[in-house]
Amino acid sequence: MDRVSSFDEPLKKLLGGATAKVMAEHLDLHTVGDLLHHYPRRYEERGKLTALADLPLDEHVTVVAQVADARILMFNNGRGKRLEVTLTDGSGRLQLVFFGHGVHKPHKELLPGRQAMFAGKVSVFNRKMQLAHPTYQLLDASDADEATEAVDAFAGRLLPIYPACKQLDSWRIAKAVDAVLPSARDAVDPLPASLREGRGFTPLPEALLKVHRPQTKADIEDARARLKWDEAFVLQVALARRRYADTQLPAAARRPAADGLLDAFDAKLPFTLTEGQEKVSKEIFDDLATEHPMHRLLQGEVGSGKTMVALRAMLTVVDAGGQAAMLAPTEVLAQQHHRSITEMMGELAEGGMLGGSDRGTKVVLLTGSMGMAARRQALLDLVTGEAGIVIGTHALIEDKVQFHDLGLVVVDEQHRFGVEQRDALRSKGKQPPHLLVMTATPIPRTVAMTVFGDLETSVLDQLPAGRSPIASHVVPAKDKPHFLSRAWERVREEVENGHQAYVVCPRIGDDAEEAEGKGGKKTKAKKQAADEDPEKRPPLAVLEIADELRKGALAGLSVEVLHGRMHPDEKDDVMRRFAAGDVDVLVATTVIEVGVNVPNATAMVIMDADRFGVSQLHQLRGRVGRGSAPGLCLLVSEAHEASPARARLSAVAATLDGFELSRIDLEQRREGDVLGQAQSGVRSSLRMLTVIDDEEVIAAAREEAVAVVAADPELEHLPELRTVLAALLDKDREEYLDKG
Repeated sequence: MDRVSSFDEPLKKLLGGATAKVMAEHLDLHTVGDLLHHYPRRYEERGKLTALADLPLDEHVTVVAQVADARILMFNNGRGKRLEVTLTDGSGRLQLVFFGHGVHKPHKELLPGRQAMFAGKVSVFNRKMQLAHPTYQLLDASDADEATEAVDAFAGRLLPIYPACKQLDSWRIAKAVDAVLPSARDAVDPLPASLREGRGFTPLPEALLKVHRPQTKADIEDARARLKWDEAFVLQVALARRRYADTQLPAAARRPAADGLLDAFDAKLPFTLTEGQEKVSKEIFDDLATEHPMHRLLQGEVGSGKTMVALRAMLTVVDAGGQAAMLAPTEVLAQQHHRSITEMMGELAEGGMLGGSDRGTKVVLLTGSMGMAARRQALLDLVTGEAGIVIGTHALIEDKVQFHDLGLVVVDEQHRFGVEQRDALRSKGKQPPHLLVMTATPIPRTVAMTVFGDLETSVLDQLPAGRSPIASHVVPAKDKPHFLSRAWERVREEVENGHQAYVVCPRIGDDAEEAEGKGGKKTKAKKQAADEDPEKRPPLAVLEIADELRKGALAGLSVEVLHGRMHPDEKDDVMRRFAAGDVDVLVATTVIEVGVNVPNATAMVIMDADRFGVSQLHQLRGRVGRGSAPGLCLLVSEAHEASPARARLSAVAATLDGFELSRIDLEQRREGDVLGQAQSGVRSSLRMLTVIDDEEVIAAAREEAVAVVAADPELEHLPELRTVLAALLDKDREEYLDKG
């Protein structure tokens, strides 16, 4: 068997169909190589007990602990049996529960003093942590004759605890790893020999053996250091090659014209730019002036003035005879940008029109729902070059849309755009246009280096003067229902003081959504389960909550709804009336998450806040406090006080610093998977590296990667590195990085 193919061997050949099927479906492991790269999450020492006090709620865990006591309880007039086992480890206690016929075997085996490994999902019952029907494996036996295979396998060793699932426990994964471990000898080593020796790394086959079956803690450290480097280095080489390829592309240099459109715009600004805006604008202007396409990521807090910076870049390109296109993820946002940009530019946005400025240009909007006549005119303005700036949704990338000379593409909220879409827009220029990507989701430096590693990064971290502070509070609706009543009172108070409010829900709640999401009607059993356990109920919906508020807590106020499935004209009408102050309370989905700017809106209530991510909550909160009055954001949740979901909400309530929040978010999710499902739709490549802890490794790997690619762009002298890169960057992921 050659060196590559043993890693490509399907698992079912070695492990049997049933185990291989579970691994493929639940852990996304398909080949020997996949399983060898499925590293232990942590290690237990035989005889050393786990800290039961630190167990995370709602997660599937494996613990090593000792039985303190076990007793059978009868219920239902003696018809039902329940076995309760208490585990201890010195730090805390944990209860196990077995029901019905499942009590006999554990009752015989789980005797006080016995030590075992237990796996199950942590839940809370009667305010106590418990595992219901856990699987377990004894680690000791009361007499030598009973010694199980497990005792021999684990005696005196570090026990690897693998990321597992309900269908496959950690120790079964450990057995499967034993079966494929001999293949570790065939690992292809991606690190150039000089780098490996220079940094004193363990050879790769040895690192794989040490990570799965360490004899000592030093083995684990050695293996981890080596495997982290591999991941960081291979990924950074891929990104360095992308950046190198970009520097080989031609682009038209776009320099601002003296006394042109940009100067006229700056002269009429009613305020001065912040220091940060000046600095970032200079970085962008320097890039635009070169003959290679700019690829820059502009990240800035909600409301830090990114649109202003992007607009000045677009005006520069128009000055230089080109056109600029701004891509927004939704029609609501495209219309909002069009409105705010034409307002900022005034007569400069009416080039060629009566009353327009001589130095002006046309700013056109292009969305899928426009009427035929308006659309035809917009297309004509683009192809003739009459329109210097176009703002639109993905409708901009259709084949029919032709530009006179596309010089700059600005993409708003990058993570909402597909790879192919950005590429299609890029191909509309005579030469590749310059690219500016904007995001209001603050990204820690190391994540920017990995996820957006082929883009140069600019950061706007100052808020313009006049922005108000936002107070944020968690409202525990289940534990303290009167807090929720008080929340609606606060909304009413804001409205009585002449302000407006948002109420955000995770779901729309219309028939189309039900049919899409549930494959038809809900069963009676499901409904009953949802009533008994709020965790199982569907998320709260816009239409239902709006209805309840109109009839109850906010009766008498003007309450309107906004969601993605409304007709575009209807959406625009609601948004306009809200912006004009005719609507008191807007009940919406996350369509308001980015770009919606209503300075008079001061309060936001987020229902089922625990169902949103940290960065999404931060984005939503940024919609209030945009004027001179202070903002209020209330995070309503039924999550249990000790749950990770509540910890997340408390973190959001405690700080307004987006960079700090994105760090907390990563720490809580332990996100090693920066090229995961969310970004690329391709399997994750990062298993050992965590972008939050391994900043130094990533920075050092980036330097080495840049040097390697500069010396040998095609990697002709590094065939092993080429092989590993090809495996990592299958076609989809290469394309994702290409347009990232």
